[in-house]
Amino acid sequence: MTPRELRASFSLASIFGLRLFGMFVILPVFALYARDLPGWSLTLVGVALGIYGLTQAALQIPFGWLSDRYGRKPILYAGLALFAAGSLICAASASPAAMIFGRALQGAGAISGVVIAMAADLTRDSQRGKAMAIIGSTIGVSFALSFAISPFLGAAIGVPGIFAMTAGLAIAAVAVVAFVVPDVQAHEAPRVEVPFRDVLANRALQRLDVGIFVLHVVLMALFIVVPIALKQAGVAPASHAWVYLGAVVAGFVFALPAIVGKAAHAHERRFFLGAISLLAASVVALMFGMAELAGICVALVIFFTAFNVLEARLPSLVARHAPVGAKGAATGVYSSVQFLGTFVGGALGGVIAQHAGFQAVLGFCLALVLAWMVVAWRMEPAAEERIGVEAIGKLPASH
Repeated sequence: MTPRELRASFSLASIFGLRLFGMFVILPVFALYARDLPGWSLTLVGVALGIYGLTQAALQIPFGWLSDRYGRKPILYAGLALFAAGSLICAASASPAAMIFGRALQGAGAISGVVIAMAADLTRDSQRGKAMAIIGSTIGVSFALSFAISPFLGAAIGVPGIFAMTAGLAIAAVAVVAFVVPDVQAHEAPRVEVPFRDVLANRALQRLDVGIFVLHVVLMALFIVVPIALKQAGVAPASHAWVYLGAVVAGFVFALPAIVGKAAHAHERRFFLGAISLLAASVVALMFGMAELAGICVALVIFFTAFNVLEARLPSLVARHAPVGAKGAATGVYSSVQFLGTFVGGALGGVIAQHAGFQAVLGFCLALVLAWMVVAWRMEPAAEERIGVEAIGKLPASH
């Protein structure tokens, strides 16, 4: 990779990481925090966690479409500003209505697809997989770090303090966009008109969209269950950090060969299906081991291993399958579906937990993962879609 490609990859990865850290860091502590406040129920906890994903889902496609036409950086600034404003509202709120509104505003900063599209703009085809691996690895690190330190932060500064911190991280990300991320030149994001219906009809992208939806439904639903299960297993909330720290570190170490190893890239389908199988195994392990600390720990290690692999590989595959000239739209659809999964997992997981119990939540998650396995079974080797290649061939010679 050239120095400019490395700069683009690591700076965009840091923006992705800062935002996702702000999203993930609240998961291990919010359910325990809100249960002790007046007016809250498990259903409202699920809605507050999941509403972020609903507004993300609604706005990822418009943000991606706008970034294709008006440039990536202006859209990044707008999205980060909305995320910071929502974080500050959450920091100042305790009532369900105000907190849910703040979470919705956080989600309105829907820039994940724009970041992925910009990474694709700033890297050559031969190096794009490396750029996406850098971003994917940063996602894994952010995920691991957020779960490891969240209980410590909860004890030190409280949930309001965590929200205030995420606002500060969003402002830091604005500075990264302004002063570190390279500008996209016109020839790096060619204006190739690709009908939006062609993006939606792309079978390879459809499979990947199903996958990210299921992955985030499971993530949000499980972390309505896990913090309370740990407490019921005799682990004090202040000690949850040690459980998460051990599980996420082990999961990241186990996942690393499948994220950056040559064998994983040479046998993409095999490793991808294997990670989905691990995700299913983690849910089964939690179903049978939820009453004991050891069972929860085993399930979490398996879960974090699978999640890190899948969260790292999926954006890379989307960028490689997306039509040239519509990467913003394609990654916008992908990110919309991702955060729709966040909403469904949080909201529906909370409803199921309150009215049918934790085992019903886990059964719901397992059924979704098995359905994903069926959809992913026919996945094809990743490659740039022919529609994009053919469209580029029609460009004037000056391009």
